[in-house]
Amino acid sequence: MAQTRFWKTAAAAGLGALLCLGAAQAEEAPDSGVFQKIIKNQMTAFASGNAKAAFSFATNSLQQQFQTPEFFMEMVRQGYQPVFRPKSVTFGQSKMTKLGPTQEVYVTGPKGKNWLALYSFEKQDDGSWRISGCYLTKSDGISA
Repeated sequence: MAQTRFWKTAAAAGLGALLCLGAAQAEEAPDSGVFQKIIKNQMTAFASGNAKAAFSFATNSLQQQFQTPEFFMEMVRQGYQPVFRPKSVTFGQSKMTKLGPTQEVYVTGPKGKNWLALYSFEKQDDGSWRISGCYLTKSDGISA
């Protein structure tokens, strides 16, 4: 449980900083299709119970933090139900920030409530992108 709280606190602090810096950054974000595919694939892995596949979309540092695919999957199941078992998913904007790219994802959770999941990404040594965090907040739906 302590690691789950740490994850939420670290994600909230880091992604809060990303949000603040996003408006000041003029650089264009990489192709949002890449980020959307990664998120879709991870959500598919969650839905099928494939912890190893879901874990593979996380950065190396997150993998080290959570140690095993099973522990990672349990953390997401307990703390991130809207992205673990979404009823609907709609992609918003992707933005480049000083700390890296982010992708907005509007989800309706399993209990019918709307959420905004802000995913952050980090480029890996091999040139691929992986998820470095997810900040989840209640939402009224897609913003205009």
